[in-house]
Amino acid sequence: MPEVKDTTQAAAPAQEAAQTSQPAPAAPPRPPVKKPAGKGKKKMIKRLIALAVIAAIVGGAGFGMWYLVFREDSATSKPLTDVARINTIQSVVQGYGTAVPKESAAITLNAAGTVDEVYVTVGQTVFAGQELYTIDSQAARDNLQKAQEEMNKLLEEANNLTVRAPFAGKLMDVQEFQPDQEVSVGAKVATLVNDRKLKLSLYFSYAYEHDVRAGQSVQVTVPAVMRSFTGHVEKVNKVSYISPEGAVHFEVVIVFDNPGTLTEGMDAAAVLTAADGSEIYPYQNGQTQFYETREILSKASGPIIGQGNLLNYANVREGEELLYLGSSTIDEKIQNQQVELDKATEAMDNFNAVAPIDGQVFSCTLEPGQNVKEGDTVITISNTTTMVVDIQVDSRNIGFIQAGMTMELTDDYGNPVMGTVTNVAMQGEVGTGTTTYPVTLEVDNSGGTIYNGSWLNYKLVTAESVDCITVPNQCIKRVNDVNGEARTVVFIQADSKPDNAVEIDPSSLGEGEGGKLPTSADGFWPVPVTTGLSDVYNCEITEGLEVDTIVFTGWGSGQEDGMGGGLMIG
Repeated sequence: MPEVKDTTQAAAPAQEAAQTSQPAPAAPPRPPVKKPAGKGKKKMIKRLIALAVIAAIVGGAGFGMWYLVFREDSATSKPLTDVARINTIQSVVQGYGTAVPKESAAITLNAAGTVDEVYVTVGQTVFAGQELYTIDSQAARDNLQKAQEEMNKLLEEANNLTVRAPFAGKLMDVQEFQPDQEVSVGAKVATLVNDRKLKLSLYFSYAYEHDVRAGQSVQVTVPAVMRSFTGHVEKVNKVSYISPEGAVHFEVVIVFDNPGTLTEGMDAAAVLTAADGSEIYPYQNGQTQFYETREILSKASGPIIGQGNLLNYANVREGEELLYLGSSTIDEKIQNQQVELDKATEAMDNFNAVAPIDGQVFSCTLEPGQNVKEGDTVITISNTTTMVVDIQVDSRNIGFIQAGMTMELTDDYGNPVMGTVTNVAMQGEVGTGTTTYPVTLEVDNSGGTIYNGSWLNYKLVTAESVDCITVPNQCIKRVNDVNGEARTVVFIQADSKPDNAVEIDPSSLGEGEGGKLPTSADGFWPVPVTTGLSDVYNCEITEGLEVDTIVFTGWGSGQEDGMGGGLMIG
């Protein structure tokens, strides 16, 4: 690069030339005469002409400086050189990232309310489970109750898709069903009877009203099987059954166990014993009845997807599944409602909040008596014991980064801290001409010296070559040989063609990186090289060059004297 101090010397001739090109001195002034009309206008025109002349002079001086100093001309430009040196070179990943707490939690209200108590202040250290504040919110309570009621309805609806036996007993009058048959709400499935017990309804004269009571032992006789069974009075109903003889009677309901051989509609008689030991007979015998009879009806609608023990006279248990109905929407409805219920529960919890994590209170907007509204973020807590730094690593170096490795970082004051790689993204982010990969680091901040938002500089040596041959980066040229093959070459200075020199496609001589390339007439020859690591300034040559070889770096204008023959970096 030309030195600035030389440009002032080169500019001097141009300035002198500009001075000699000025007009000749004006003639001696004439005696004053009377100003003619319109003379002021002519004076303005002269001033404009003078300004134009000055501008032309300055422009000419600038052009002369460029032409003499900065213009690169093949006739005046000289090749700049450097030498291949033994050096140590590193491939380094470096940059900066912003530190944020690894754990943060913000509490946002889902309903309005009034603040009752606030137990923490900004900057206070809290622990998970510690009380933060209490807020009274009728709206939150109403929302939770409504969400729970809606969930209960959906769960009941889902439960009703399975038809179950309401009690233990025997199925009768079972309906026939086919797979995928649509069943409507209220459709009869079967009749279920409890035949484990039988009951007998008899009428007794009111003369024995005070001799009959619930729980009283009774002997029941069934003539059809010629057996007697012990039962008890279940109920005494004070009704008025009037016999044809004009007597008034009350009802007594008697219950006894079915041994398994009795059924409904069998004639039966019963005899009670009065307090004095005398026998009490009913007005007339009765017939046995099932203890309980109920029609099983569908409580939901849908297609039949399965059946249980749905057969006439089948004995079933209480709660046993008899018929299965399908629904294409109930599961989705329950899932969606569960989300709403969770939100309502969380909202209610937020009105009597406890710290979700250990950490420090970063913000708290609450005061006792304050009215808060839905959507307000009222408190934030961050755990700064461990900080997280997100960095970007380019595609050339991402292969050197692995989870678990350590990386050196420094803060704004140059203090070193150590970070550990916790995550390396597999998917890159394509930018302008490059692809970068997000990498996450964790930094121990138990000392509390790193704050939220702090900038941290990072540096990682991914590879290193010691005592290797290096040349400046601008020495590396990529050209095509006469066969059209792409070559990486360095132009070396030599009196004659080296054995390993290659012939370059003539079209490459004016299209190399960094401008026109030298030729043998300039004393330089292209030799193929193999490159290794590179940094900002230098590139490692692993094959093709020897140390102290003079290499071409670029062109100069002849003003680089005193710069050691070229710009040497590294």
